[in-house]
Amino acid sequence: MADISGKVIYVNGPVVKIRCNKNLKMLDMVEIGNERLIGEVVRLKEDIAYVQVYEDTTSIKAEDPVYSDNLPLSLELGPGLIGNIFDGIQRPLEIIKKQEGDFISRGVHINALNRDNRLHFVPLKKPGDRVNPGNTIGQVFETSLIKHKISVPPYVPAGVLVSIAEEGDYTVDKIIAEINTGSEKIPLKMYQKWPVRKQRPYKQRIPVSEILITGQRVIDTLFPVVKGGCVAVPGGFGTGKTVVQHQVAKWSDADVVVFVGCGERGNEMTDVLKNFTRLVDPKTGKLLLERTVFIANTSNMPVAAREASIYTGMTIAEYYRDMGYNVALMGDSTSRWAEALRELAGRMEEIPLEEGFPAYLPARLAEFYERAGKVITLNQDTGSITIIASVSPPGGDFSEPVTSHTKRFIRCFWALDRDLAYSRHYPAISWIESYSEYVDDVKPWWDQYTEKQWLDYRHTILDLLQKEQRLQQIVKLIGMDVLPNTQKLILETCLLCKNAFLQQNAFDNIDTFCSPKKQFLMLKAIIKFHKISEQLIKLGVDISELRETSVYNEIMRMKTQYPEDALDKLEGFISSIEDQLKGLEKK
Repeated sequence: MADISGKVIYVNGPVVKIRCNKNLKMLDMVEIGNERLIGEVVRLKEDIAYVQVYEDTTSIKAEDPVYSDNLPLSLELGPGLIGNIFDGIQRPLEIIKKQEGDFISRGVHINALNRDNRLHFVPLKKPGDRVNPGNTIGQVFETSLIKHKISVPPYVPAGVLVSIAEEGDYTVDKIIAEINTGSEKIPLKMYQKWPVRKQRPYKQRIPVSEILITGQRVIDTLFPVVKGGCVAVPGGFGTGKTVVQHQVAKWSDADVVVFVGCGERGNEMTDVLKNFTRLVDPKTGKLLLERTVFIANTSNMPVAAREASIYTGMTIAEYYRDMGYNVALMGDSTSRWAEALRELAGRMEEIPLEEGFPAYLPARLAEFYERAGKVITLNQDTGSITIIASVSPPGGDFSEPVTSHTKRFIRCFWALDRDLAYSRHYPAISWIESYSEYVDDVKPWWDQYTEKQWLDYRHTILDLLQKEQRLQQIVKLIGMDVLPNTQKLILETCLLCKNAFLQQNAFDNIDTFCSPKKQFLMLKAIIKFHKISEQLIKLGVDISELRETSVYNEIMRMKTQYPEDALDKLEGFISSIEDQLKGLEKK
């Protein structure tokens, strides 16, 4: 039971000032008032502590007691996380709804992991075995897709297993093993606790090289991301940030998805939760829910909990990474998280900098993105965390502080374009403003499947798209008729590329996912059409004749006409392009 550690002397929204009668530490978790509202110490000055409270502070008054057991805000990590929905401080929302109704009552204290569920534990060690921090001692099949490894917590010293439970069904709080460290015997349960703001240890960080396949052509082919990389997805209202994250969550080859809804609208988060419960994992035929964890902290929830929700999601991601899984962390959105930082900083009267954000905004962003990466775990497994975080710049202004500082810490940038979105071009990822610095890292992977031509094709199509942008400015001034046929061909090829390749229909069963092989073949068809057409134009063929060919129409339809099991037919079509266009040659 927590002891009384002080009394309230000042309340300013979610920030409460207390006078300590006991030594509190930075980041200690405290409980405020008789309702035991959860908070965290964020500043200390002599015997005064500032606490950010993760719940509504209405009715908190001076002289209310403050309780603490001098431990930091920590998460319960164990079987039962997958498929669950938590708030920003890991309270299970579905259980709260059953007990409290549609809104969370103040002072609700519920265990994150269900203590009644019995899980089938399989031991992988035996008494007398020596174990180190991070070593796996058993496993539980958390879902049909996830084998949950029960490991020695990183804070437990190396020792010898005195005992371990036999194979059977146990609850998560049942002691399943005991370790003799030489100085003491430490009991182990199926779950462990870990502070949300402290990075989990690993043995070694290793270079990234393996592409995260998303099935989205504009991403995998033009702006790829690797397993262990960081991506920012900035865009104004309605440009499709959440839709991009949904598609990546559904189709990427990540083992585990952690979706953090940070400060988003309640109805939008509701749509996410409803859709994900119905989505089927295309690779296994199982529900996508069987490899997904949700952190839901909507805009009407306390702002302090919004600030903590990002760290909650990251700690859960690191926990599954330590099991050797490739984890994709979706953060939607870091702008709302930064706004929470700004509000809390203002309440604590910290000096604001640009647009009112605190001076430590860049440091907090760096701290978050640096927790991504590919590592060798303490158990000698290889795991990774890929961060795909959306940014919501006001008015779509990419020069605002959150977007501009984020660009310092990421290597991949999927800029969403409002004009593309409003013209119903999805994904609305701008091929002019977006970039990826992982191209050289994934080139060896692409070379295995594309006869070492992927990088050349990528450069060719991006060069054409940049030329097309300049030509469009000329067309707006003086019209297309004055352009020579060679420049008209660039416009026509880029129109083909935008409609047949870059645009992708998430609601079409064939087009919603595109394998890397199909992506390359489609790009090869477009570039081959362009190069042969260049030769024909020099021989006097008009651009209108090229537009009316069956080849042109076939390329326009190839994204929906060739399913993944018919790529040999697509290869046959590409081989026939030159012969079909030869008939246009003028003698």
